[in-house]
Amino acid sequence: MLVRTRLSVMMFLQYFVWGAWWVTLGTYLSTAKGADGERIFSDAFVGGAYGTASIAAMIAPFFVGMIADRFFSTERLLFVLHVVGAVVLYYLATLKSPELFYGVLIAYFLTYMPTLALTNSISFHHLEDPARQFPGIRVLGTIGWIVAGIFVGSLFIAGNQWGLYFDRPLGLPFTLKLGEMLGSEAKIEPTTIPMLLAAAAQLVLGVFCLALPHTPPSKSAGQSASDVLGLDALGLLKQWPFFVFVVGSFLICIPLQFYYTWTNPFLNELNVANAAAKQTYGQMSEIFFMLLMPLFFARLGVKWMLLVGMLAWTLRYVLFAFGDAGSSMWMLYVGILLHGICYDFFFVTGQIYVDNKAPTHVRAAAQGFIAFVTLGLGLFVGSIVSGRVVNHYATPDATIGHDWQSIWLVPAAMAGAVMILFALLFYERGDGRASRDIDMESATRFPEEAPR
Repeated sequence: MLVRTRLSVMMFLQYFVWGAWWVTLGTYLSTAKGADGERIFSDAFVGGAYGTASIAAMIAPFFVGMIADRFFSTERLLFVLHVVGAVVLYYLATLKSPELFYGVLIAYFLTYMPTLALTNSISFHHLEDPARQFPGIRVLGTIGWIVAGIFVGSLFIAGNQWGLYFDRPLGLPFTLKLGEMLGSEAKIEPTTIPMLLAAAAQLVLGVFCLALPHTPPSKSAGQSASDVLGLDALGLLKQWPFFVFVVGSFLICIPLQFYYTWTNPFLNELNVANAAAKQTYGQMSEIFFMLLMPLFFARLGVKWMLLVGMLAWTLRYVLFAFGDAGSSMWMLYVGILLHGICYDFFFVTGQIYVDNKAPTHVRAAAQGFIAFVTLGLGLFVGSIVSGRVVNHYATPDATIGHDWQSIWLVPAAMAGAVMILFALLFYERGDGRASRDIDMESATRFPEEAPR
């Protein structure tokens, strides 16, 4: 029990750190001004900044699979990575040069992204029954993200005064104030304070990692580049359903990045109170729909689960396009709450499908490959596209600096188009297990030759 408690605390802090500053980074970059009063970072830069995590996600597997697991004990490696990351994040908060900021941001994620895999691996290593016990530990990560968002979204600081301000928490008809409310100028979301808070939390996490159970390095010869990138799973692309799934997953991640990058700046421009805190409703719904997934999966099957996930992305962006902070605030709430369906029905279903589809000897490689395609390439392309779209629809209005309706309709149209193409081109019987061992000759049949 003591080991599981330590692993749970580790997972909570791991995602508290990320959630404390990543959600609000777009708002800070969109509002930061230099001594001349002009914006320091352009909208295109904001989009590119959110692509740095994807760049690191494409590089990190090499570090974890070929170096880290082979030469270093996991808990000490986590200590080093998190302490160095805390220092880099603190330094990042002091920068005003876009070029330097971008380079240091990549450097930070090169320290942080490997820890995502390492915290999972150390958990699996020390659990007696990972399939049963790991979900209960991993959910502490989602809770950590939620707590970070609520704290950052509700904290106000001005001078030496601080407090917490909850405006109609969870939609309840009252406002809760802890401390003296100093006005909207005291909100910390458009500042570097979330980065400083995250840096402090990450330093604590780094030191805490020394208390984790000892996990010695692997004595194996390490993994090859093809193992790390999942290249051994490329043979699955000869199967038409898997090929369509991979292409569809890549394409849907392009409009997906609009949400991760621009929701917080959007809500703040609309003067939605406690924007970061309200965004955590999405993680709350994620937990709820995760519990319901087995029921839906048994009834809908893999194709309809994926399509419902894509439909949820499309609907969310339409709701954002026509919602506001007044009478249509409910649209924004529903759009945020759809995150549970968006994430669970698409990503978790996709992971299950890959696990069912891939033969045992390439299963890990297939998961690595789909992560590279989606969290790496897909989100990176999405960060560039989203930045250019938002920059295109910037307006001279000092209050609302963007034509958000036009902006959100772009990813809505993109997600809708991917959904339609996926519905027409993807076919699969059941959950993918039936065709797992299909021979390569029959797997290369085009859809008009394949059984329906």
